[in-house]
Amino acid sequence: MRLPFCDHHICAFLEAYAKTHKPLDLAFNDYLRAHKSIGANDRRIIGNTVFEMTRWKTLIEYLCQTDDTLDKLSTFRKMDLQQVQEDPSIPEPIRFGVNNYLYRRFKEIFGPEQTRKLCHTLNTQAPTTVRVNLLKTTREALFASWENQFEMTLCEKAPAGIRFKKRTPLFALPEFKLGLFEVQDEGSQCMAALVKAKPGDHVLDYCSGSGGKTLAFAPAMEGKGQIYLNDNRPWVLLEAKKRLRRAGVQNAQFVLPRKKVDWLITDVPCSGTGTLRRNPDAKWKIDAPLVDRLVEQQREIVAEALHHLKDGGHLVYVTCSILPEENENQVQYFLKTHPLELVEKPVSILPEEGGMDGFFAASFKKQTLL
Repeated sequence: MRLPFCDHHICAFLEAYAKTHKPLDLAFNDYLRAHKSIGANDRRIIGNTVFEMTRWKTLIEYLCQTDDTLDKLSTFRKMDLQQVQEDPSIPEPIRFGVNNYLYRRFKEIFGPEQTRKLCHTLNTQAPTTVRVNLLKTTREALFASWENQFEMTLCEKAPAGIRFKKRTPLFALPEFKLGLFEVQDEGSQCMAALVKAKPGDHVLDYCSGSGGKTLAFAPAMEGKGQIYLNDNRPWVLLEAKKRLRRAGVQNAQFVLPRKKVDWLITDVPCSGTGTLRRNPDAKWKIDAPLVDRLVEQQREIVAEALHHLKDGGHLVYVTCSILPEENENQVQYFLKTHPLELVEKPVSILPEEGGMDGFFAASFKKQTLL
């Protein structure tokens, strides 16, 4: 039987993805690169279907009578989510789209009603948000230039943020190539804003990834002082170099500092429970042993990074998790274990439907040991 074009590629991708250990977004991008004949509209249809099927993986498996990928696709298309979620015969974790471990932990932390709301939010599509590069333009100017092209709103909490009402191919825009903006969730922008570096300060972005947080706080430094980016993945640092060059950030180095810094940010590896809308495959892999390993890794990273922070300097600890094991509990551990004091009340953000992802951050000051 010859399948419709999009159905063929949906099934082909899902069957190939089942045999790989790659994250969903990377695997899907690789598939698109290998099938360049797929047009933009078909890519959107295929991508939306693949991500939605991944979000509801266990529900589809529960309702489908076979392991055949095409049967699962057919089951997915026939599903009435509202009706399914009201069916008490289906186990709650399955009908609310998370694994058993996460559903139990969410109920323990947030209670039944908030858990159902949270699960609903985590199974919606995340909005597209950009951060205007204040080194090159203003939010008002960029918003005005786009006003007749796109449906947008100004972010309420991130002063450089613009949120799009529909998914838009932003990377093809001339403004992106000119470095006038970067894609960054509003919550992530708010976390980066906790680094209140001034011109002349020295800042270490210890788990920098591809430099998203650095790009957000760099404009406030006005090109004065130094930013140091560190990550144990060379390929993400290569991407960071491209992004900083495009943005016009010139006071950055990709080495550890020789002298101790004024500001240290550790955006540590975590469960990613606050960003599962963007990484729906990740939620099926989260369990207690994984969280325990991450907690130990987070403690090791902070201990290593603190060697680079001067007395009186500031540490900003960040996760994209909503689990207290990685957040509030870690704050208490750091206060007991290291010469740190809290500067202000930690910031905790839950994912919002149509809004921010979930994040946590705590700001500390390193005390002087006598």
